[in-house]
Amino acid sequence: MNVHLLDAGFAAAATAAWYGAFALARLITRPRGVHAAPSTPDLGAEPPAVVSLLAAGWEITEDAGEATLVDLAARGHLELRQPGDDPLQTTIHVREEPDTGLLPFEQQILDRVRQLAHGGVLPVSALTFRDQGQAQSWDKRLRGAIVAEARRLGLSQRRFPPALVAGLMVLAAGASVVIAWAVFHWLSLQPAEGGGDNTGGAVGAAIAAFLISLGVFSSAAAADQGERDTPAGREVAARWLGVRGWLRGHEAFADLPPSAVAVWDRYLSYGAALGVNRVVTGVLHLGLGDRKRVWSSFGGEWHRVRVRYPRLWPRYGKPTARLVRQGVVTLGIGVLLIWARGRVDVPYADDVLVAVGIPLALLGAYKLIRTMLDLAITRTFDAQVLWVERWTGTVLGKDDPDRSYLAVDDGSGDRTVAWARPSGLGGRPGDTVRVTVRPWSRRVVALTVLT
Repeated sequence: MNVHLLDAGFAAAATAAWYGAFALARLITRPRGVHAAPSTPDLGAEPPAVVSLLAAGWEITEDAGEATLVDLAARGHLELRQPGDDPLQTTIHVREEPDTGLLPFEQQILDRVRQLAHGGVLPVSALTFRDQGQAQSWDKRLRGAIVAEARRLGLSQRRFPPALVAGLMVLAAGASVVIAWAVFHWLSLQPAEGGGDNTGGAVGAAIAAFLISLGVFSSAAAADQGERDTPAGREVAARWLGVRGWLRGHEAFADLPPSAVAVWDRYLSYGAALGVNRVVTGVLHLGLGDRKRVWSSFGGEWHRVRVRYPRLWPRYGKPTARLVRQGVVTLGIGVLLIWARGRVDVPYADDVLVAVGIPLALLGAYKLIRTMLDLAITRTFDAQVLWVERWTGTVLGKDDPDRSYLAVDDGSGDRTVAWARPSGLGGRPGDTVRVTVRPWSRRVVALTVLT
């Protein structure tokens, strides 16, 4: 057996083993599902932002901040007025109430309103940030404060506890040692420049490989993996899901505007936190909007849709001609490398040519076959446009004028993957459209606005 291929195999196996352990850790620590308690109108003591965290499966959504804003109005710190029929005309009026007893994230939202208000009045449309950097910084601080409160109450915990992170670090060190040994063994068998022993160079390369591998693995292990449930958190979440069931029993509740807090009091803020009231969350925006969780009325009922936006798909949104060209080039290079086997007088060249050429040839053939099938098999369906965003998925991060993300809800489920819309096609959020798409490349080939 080729010794160099064996070294590469050891390094690949060590890398795969560590990422396998990492994936297993994420699988084991996923938040467990919660079954709703019987329907009840009894509210608990937990703040709406924490309730939103629990109801969303231990994820923080934009509902948390918006529900907190309504709750501040319910508790007398703010007043929400709607002068006309349109909830978007709602104004926020700051009251001179003492700030004692406010939680850090509640104080942060109240400070934001006071900072923007002129003469104590602020239109809800002026709440959003105009600078993405400021929005992200403010949102990060808000999320951190909400998570801290949930942990203080014993309702949430780190998804990766310190012991698990330490275990992954130990595995990372072990995998890095294997990779470093493989690099050392590989290079130590190579003669140094001008002949002689290459041990010194092999040791330096092995140390570099160890440090780089350990850094990559450790960064992944130490990164914030989000929150997960606790026994107390599941119990409280079940009770609040019972409240959500009770609120859903009131048909008009979903369409109540923010100003209805004067009548419904804290029920409205908790309804927003639980995702029951779509008008409140549609009118109030504290950030730049959550493009990954979008409201849709397609099918006659309001519901949230989770949207995923591909970034690393080589085929995503590309026209057929470009995909065919890439397939032909990849296949050609692979065949050329295989053909060159036995014709290059370089040590181990044959093994390398075959090891690289066969996968490239198979990949090129696969691309060509799938592209032809993609061209022949199209889908046409009606849907509601949820989100439109310029595509910035190039290697250099530059905008691609030929493509933009188009997220639509076709009524098939509460999750979807955004399509790639070529320039020249219409469709704005809220439009009902008829689209023709190529499923594999996820490219829109025709779009007609219906309403």
